Amino acid sequence: MSPYRTNRFLLTVSLLALGTIASGCSAIDRLSQIGEQPKLASIDNPTTAPGYKPVQMPMPKPEVASYSPNSLWRSGSRAFFKDQRAARVGDILTVTVNITDKANIANETQRSRTNTEDSGVTDFLGAKTLGAQAQKVLPGRLLTADSTSSSDGKGSVNRQEALQTNVAAVVTQILPNGNLVVEGKQEIRVNYEMRELIVAGIVRPEDIQSDNTIDSSKIAEARIAYGGRGQISDVQQPRYGQQVLDVLLPF
Repeated sequence: MSPYRTNRFLLTVSLLALGTIASGCSAIDRLSQIGEQPKLASIDNPTTAPGYKPVQMPMPKPEVASYSPNSLWRSGSRAFFKDQRAARVGDILTVTVNITDKANIANETQRSRTNTEDSGVTDFLGAKTLGAQAQKVLPGRLLTADSTSSSDGKGSVNRQEALQTNVAAVVTQILPNGNLVVEGKQEIRVNYEMRELIVAGIVRPEDIQSDNTIDSSKIAEARIAYGGRGQISDVQQPRYGQQVLDVLLPF
């Protein structure tokens, strides 16, 4: 076996071993939870979660607030009285998730080509008069080539997704231009199945409605995740060994 194939074999074995160890640890955890409901995650500060990074976006130059003489109204203020909408770190607002996506695409490409090349000398220096032996030695047809190629490709996409729900989010950061960074997480447990909804992004205070709600279409850099875990989700997933083979096998 060549050194290249040996290295490939050792790499494959190592990956399989790591996958087996990882699946074994996960299997032990799952075995310890047999007969128990999925546990709810604790309520934590999102800014202290591992991997949390403050959002940095291009900011305009700060503007100094100006006041008109003999007036209580401040330029740029949204209301004369106190605004009850979310505006500070720790405030809560409701995000209305309303996603309706539909895509229908169909493409077809056809290609066909036929080539024939046939060139030569039929009577080289009077070869026909020299006899059969001479015709074997002298050149006849110099080039004869035939080629045929065809291609027919078809592709189609038909996708339709819809998600409508509400989730409360917490303001975790205020950007220099006044925009709010929000993040919300919702967990719902029904019997032995856990449903999770995560919403995060940047909202503009002016887009928040008077009832302290905002539509998900107005969230910039939106990150919306809806999924679940539990017995039903586990059955729908392929086994760990099959997932490892799907990654490693080249065919």
